[in-house]
Amino acid sequence: MTHKAILAVLLAACLLMAPAPVRAEEKGIYDQLNLFGDVLERVRSDYVEKVNDPDLIEAAIVGMLRSLDPHSSYLNTKAYRKMLEQIRGEFGGLGIEVTMENGLVKVVSPIDDTPASRAGLQAGDLVTHLDGDQVMGLTLSEAVAKMRGPVGAEIRLMISRPGVEKPFEVKLVRDVIRVKSVRSRREGDFIYIRITSFTEQTDTGLIDAMKDRKEEIGDGFRGVVLDLRNNPGGSLDQAIAVSDAFLGKGEIVSTRSRRPEETQRYSAKDGDLADGKPVAVLINGGSASASEIVAGALQDHHRAIVVGTRSFGKGSVQSIIQIPGHGAIRLTTARYYTPSGRSIQAKGIDPDVEVEQVQVDKKDRPRRHSEADLPKHLKAEGGKTQQPAGGGGVDNGDNNNRRDFQLRYALDLLRGLALLGDLDGMKK
Repeated sequence: MTHKAILAVLLAACLLMAPAPVRAEEKGIYDQLNLFGDVLERVRSDYVEKVNDPDLIEAAIVGMLRSLDPHSSYLNTKAYRKMLEQIRGEFGGLGIEVTMENGLVKVVSPIDDTPASRAGLQAGDLVTHLDGDQVMGLTLSEAVAKMRGPVGAEIRLMISRPGVEKPFEVKLVRDVIRVKSVRSRREGDFIYIRITSFTEQTDTGLIDAMKDRKEEIGDGFRGVVLDLRNNPGGSLDQAIAVSDAFLGKGEIVSTRSRRPEETQRYSAKDGDLADGKPVAVLINGGSASASEIVAGALQDHHRAIVVGTRSFGKGSVQSIIQIPGHGAIRLTTARYYTPSGRSIQAKGIDPDVEVEQVQVDKKDRPRRHSEADLPKHLKAEGGKTQQPAGGGGVDNGDNNNRRDFQLRYALDLLRGLALLGDLDGMKK
């Protein structure tokens, strides 16, 4: 029996089990699958070289999911395993979060203390060649697979950077990427918390960091800077946990699919790691997804003042649906909304105080890429798509903070808020 006949028999069985009569759209699907079977048979019989049937089917699935939006994709068994490693916070590779743009690999954000960040890769960089081979024509999964490899092995990336006239080559040595998603330090009487991504260890890392720094500062503790710049996101559960850490009550985020009955709302539990002290959240064009959930929740509840530049604008939820024996699909299943009901899809979070990292004339600064630049992105709701507020640098506060203008500005704001709180306390 041919593949076409098998496909027809399977679909006929499915339709027979469906409630009668067969709806017009179901007949349309049957006709389209017949077309798929016709094309598949023609390729198998007439293509100039013998084809691999599983590869053809996988390519069709990849193309189907790619046609939906930039974040839906097929993960074969190997890619699915690597994704699970990344969620756990340890994986092999270069240390960059990437997406596809116009057939090229685009850097969403380099991960701190990895080969990519040490080599100076920046959000918005486009990778055009890998070891001399063109990226154009590869799927994102294929490109990522080429970038990963044995620890200690070298790879050459050709980089096209906005604002730089000529592409340039960067040599990287692959390493085991152990993502320590939370870093902290004392800034006078304030705690500086840097979250680089949202992995399974983020909430415990945050709790430990706050405990250690509060003990270090003692009774003089006056507030927190939460740095989410260049944080590409990660686990929704972890974004909720981090938001909950600074909120004592109220909604954190809601997710809404195309079926109203599937709306989910997540609320904060009692308790505030910052003890009610003022909080500033730093964001920029590299802050995406889970980062935007945290910034939006704290902003809507007036629990924090958001400082920096407009965020990336990825307001969609991807579900990982395992296909037994065949990996999984990453499917966009919902949009998320901040507590006030805002969808930030293709719009981003606007800071309460817009502060560029480097002070330049607006006409001279490079424009950062955002969700709205990605082909087939989900359209913005309730208003027109907005572009990122600006470029800024990639300095994220782990460097000398004399050069970190945004961090210094946030600390100055917190000092003012803490002083006002002290004055209010004195009046009482």
